Amino acid sequence: MSKPEILYSVRAQRGNTLRCKGWRQEVILRMLENNMENAEKPEELVIYGGIGKAARNWESYHAIVDSLKNLEDDETLVVQSGMPVAVFKTHKYAPTVVMATTNIMKADWPTFYDLQEKNLTMYANYTAAPWEYIGTQGVIQGTFETLSAIARKHYNDSLVGKILLTAGAGGMGGNQTRAMTMHGGVAILCDSNIDIINRRIEKGFIDVVVDSLEEAIALAKEKATKKEAIGIAVVGNAADIFEKSLEIDFLPDIATSMTPAHDPISYLPSGLTIEEAEELRDKDRLTYLEKARQTMIRELKALIAFMDKGVKAFEYGTSIRKECIDAGFDEVEAKRLPGFVAEYLRPLFCEGRGPFRWICMSGEAEDLRKIDDMILEKFSDDLLVTRWIKLAKEHIPIEALPARICYMGFGQRKKFALEVNDMIRRGELSGPVAFSRDNLDSGSIVNPTFESENMKDGSDLISDWPALNGLLNAVGMCDLIALQANYSMGEAVHTGVTMIADGTAESDMRLEVAMTVDSGIGVVRHAQAGYDIARDVANGKGKLTNENIKIPLWWEPTATFGPKDLEKETVN
Repeated sequence: MSKPEILYSVRAQRGNTLRCKGWRQEVILRMLENNMENAEKPEELVIYGGIGKAARNWESYHAIVDSLKNLEDDETLVVQSGMPVAVFKTHKYAPTVVMATTNIMKADWPTFYDLQEKNLTMYANYTAAPWEYIGTQGVIQGTFETLSAIARKHYNDSLVGKILLTAGAGGMGGNQTRAMTMHGGVAILCDSNIDIINRRIEKGFIDVVVDSLEEAIALAKEKATKKEAIGIAVVGNAADIFEKSLEIDFLPDIATSMTPAHDPISYLPSGLTIEEAEELRDKDRLTYLEKARQTMIRELKALIAFMDKGVKAFEYGTSIRKECIDAGFDEVEAKRLPGFVAEYLRPLFCEGRGPFRWICMSGEAEDLRKIDDMILEKFSDDLLVTRWIKLAKEHIPIEALPARICYMGFGQRKKFALEVNDMIRRGELSGPVAFSRDNLDSGSIVNPTFESENMKDGSDLISDWPALNGLLNAVGMCDLIALQANYSMGEAVHTGVTMIADGTAESDMRLEVAMTVDSGIGVVRHAQAGYDIARDVANGKGKLTNENIKIPLWWEPTATFGPKDLEKETVN
């Protein structure tokens, strides 16, 4: 077998020309290409997050593309950890693609890397494997809404004149500077790789890079005093920068990081250049892991020190607390640093809100503008949605296919998707639209040190919910369904999904069911855990919709398991 072509760049197809046998297959192919157009290392099939890949290897990538081009409307492509393993004759309402990725028993990093070297698996990393990545903007509203919650809770609902110190300018972390400046505040972001910083500057997420931490602090203080917004980058390791800030007594208002601690092989140990790190990775992975975790512990200690000095510090979903605990750091001390979901975002999850997205398959920016305008008209009563759309129109650059993220909730997503489908049917949009969402959605993931941390009913470890989410997405006739492990190895399970609007009555049917169950199971998950907001939504008394969800039985901490329980009740 000859070696396949390695592609150093990919551009998603635009326009109305089909290469596949139907729009559902074509849209999924364009989603894969859009992943690659936004990729950090396309030649290695790495989309973002260090090692998150779109396909296991180049043989698999080309086979996936060929399979999608030849897939019939009544067939389903099956993908196992980035490798297409089967095409089954199903029916026209079945998913176009189903996939499972990085699901490993007794998972840890050495086991994963051993299996990866045997060409048996790859790392899913949320939206990379299921072809749903939309560039740096994919997580920016999550950052924005987290900062909004901090502003409401600590700073009289304004971050103007406030300074955020953070780290990590990669495909996820690079959004942080722009999210802070959208609040009118100032951000200092450090990253060890100047090339990654420059990429974020080119995309419009960072304003300026300076030569030293001292220069960054001076500029930040100047702009904060003038109440001017700016996103500043400086080259440096997070642990080094944070420790130096503490040494010179620079205390920002907010501190966090998005360094890739969830993937310690991608985390750069202090004292190593980019080239030295790559060499050590290849030569001695265990030594690399040890050095990375030593640096992580320093970074975590610095964030805790910031917190103890009054800075609003938190873990921003990087798994740094878990990785440090695994490396021997005291668990109680590590968990003093709060996670951002439990501390700030959970009330939104209770309404079924989360990082819902749409991608315009035509490639036309005008389609995105028309959808934005429709939202401002149809959802004018929702301040969270309308504020975000107005800001996004002004501040968020288009990366590859035009896309948007918006924290719509239960009931809203169905109304919105059906309206978009009708716009396509009326000829107002130039082509189909794909809907997806990130892992951070309210019912699609279990992660006891992130999304499901400190649940009210103690169900942090229960992984039934993402499985139910995936099963319901299959019932909802979604176009792509992915069940995968994410985050720090062995720590999280997540369901990814893509749904397509193409203007047909069939899409109406699919979207009505899919949009209901996908966010609805998140409402149920939080309602059953005892959150009043979610119970109100389930009972048809939510702020966003009066649509209710039938609940056969409400969870209680006590129950009747057998005759002994009846005897206890009689005695009492």
